[in-house]
Amino acid sequence: MTDSATNAPIDDTDRPMRQSLWRGWRRKCPCCGEGKLLHSYLKVNNSCSVCGEEFHHHRADDGPAYLTILIVGHLMAPLLHVTFTTFRPEPLTLFTIFAVGCTSLSLYLLPRLKGAVVAFQWAREMHGFETSA
Repeated sequence: MTDSATNAPIDDTDRPMRQSLWRGWRRKCPCCGEGKLLHSYLKVNNSCSVCGEEFHHHRADDGPAYLTILIVGHLMAPLLHVTFTTFRPEPLTLFTIFAVGCTSLSLYLLPRLKGAVVAFQWAREMHGFETSA
């Protein structure tokens, strides 16, 4: 991969992808791993309180929601099928258990996936992160 402005190879050692994604998953700054990335459930901080990395130009948009739906759907649909065909619980019981399960899993995954998407953008120097320190 080359830099479009200078045609020089891009060095991935400056911003390692795996480390950045792990830090984002933990909702920490992808740059230093210490500061908080989110200041409420899904609001991204304007900058890191520890290293000063700016996050105001991130473009997570609907990506975390789509990923959450994809993961929850792929986990819960087969589980729902197996539970229904094996145990045949009452419909209200089945609905209650899977409604709580889907809601809980979605609420757990959504902020973590948002952190991972912002960290991915930071590691790949997308949407204004290339000018960051």
